[in-house]
Amino acid sequence: MSVLFYVPPSLIIALMLFVVTKLVRRTLEVRSAWSSGLTAEARCLRSYTTVSGGGHDTSVTTTLHHVYEFTARDGRAIRFEESNGRPTVLEGDIVTVHYTAQHPDKATAHAPSPVRAAVGTVALVAFCGVIVAFCVGFMVVYHEMSASGDALFGGI
Repeated sequence: MSVLFYVPPSLIIALMLFVVTKLVRRTLEVRSAWSSGLTAEARCLRSYTTVSGGGHDTSVTTTLHHVYEFTARDGRAIRFEESNGRPTVLEGDIVTVHYTAQHPDKATAHAPSPVRAAVGTVALVAFCGVIVAFCVGFMVVYHEMSASGDALFGGI
């Protein structure tokens, strides 16, 4: 029975660590693209939205996605998709993208804004940290209470 008090919090902790890893990795990729100095003119090939939520009176979240294509410095045609882009970019528009020579597929059409990106990343990492701390605290409190209960009732 005590497995129910350890497995779900452990899964939540694992999910939060996965989210933080993905978030930090993408933030570092974007920061690297901004600082590389390599830019290109890209064409927006497609623009679409995805919708999540909305069931049982929950809020609806809409995410805007863009698919871009550009020619890298070495002549390769690179196509990439990016979410949360500018809503004013439509199919056929030309935008400036930032990329690195090693990973042009990790390009970004977001305008350089390292402070804003850092603040957003720190805020989301802190939020995930609070969730992890709550889960760890929950498991510790349950462990302590069950251990003291065993001693109190003689292991019944």
